[in-house]
Amino acid sequence: MTAMTLIAMPLRASAAAAVLAASALLGLAAQASAAPVPQPQAATAETRAEAARAAGAPDTLATLSRFFAREGKVSVSAAQPRIEGEAIPVHHLSPEFVAGKPGASVARLEFFAGKAVSADGQQAALWTARTAAGWQVVNIATGDDEFRYASMGAAKLPGGTVFREPQIDAWYVAGGERVLPLDEDAVRAVGAGGTTLGAYRARVVKAYGDKLPGSGYAEAGTAGGFDEPSAAAGDVPPLVGGAVALALAGAGAGAVALRRRRAAAAA
Repeated sequence: MTAMTLIAMPLRASAAAAVLAASALLGLAAQASAAPVPQPQAATAETRAEAARAAGAPDTLATLSRFFAREGKVSVSAAQPRIEGEAIPVHHLSPEFVAGKPGASVARLEFFAGKAVSADGQQAALWTARTAAGWQVVNIATGDDEFRYASMGAAKLPGGTVFREPQIDAWYVAGGERVLPLDEDAVRAVGAGGTTLGAYRARVVKAYGDKLPGSGYAEAGTAGGFDEPSAAAGDVPPLVGGAVALALAGAGAGAVALRRRRAAAAA
């Protein structure tokens, strides 16, 4: 009886230690999942000014005239496009976040979206991004996704970061410890009630962890993976199913890809 007791006591102590260790690991995992969402670095006044100059350049307005006249709704000469209001920063899911870089924000600035309006009331989103040649307009898209989701995100989670997961064309707002959906694609990904930052990271790591810059997937040029911004003027990040090319028109030093969203193309 005594021998059995002497043997059983270390076994119970080991089991207790294992339970404590497991509890500690679970506690660390919970803390990681509940970590506040780091906010992306805010755009500087200088950056905004450079983007605004590119958006309002004469060559840009000439390209917008051709864009608004593409379907014959208005003539090139009568389009008289203008830029309304201040451009808003548009964020996409960050490769650094997917890679698990400490302190990385869930999203990073991809471009500024400005609202372009023609004389007959047509509207388009003008994308301005930093390229090797400086700030340039890289895309023109019909619709108001960027502005609509920015407004929805601010109402749903004030102070949060509105961002797009371009691989599935999903829009979210992240803040505090939560990632909340803003459209149907995001609801399918994280549920109507959203998810924790840790759970969202686990999902995107599983989906894109092998598609980061430098991976064989990315170097093969397969659409939908992560890719570093190209040095070529006019290049834009991969947009899976989000837009279709309409035309290429010269604008300043680079080429502007005229695009419109899938929904508009199907109409």
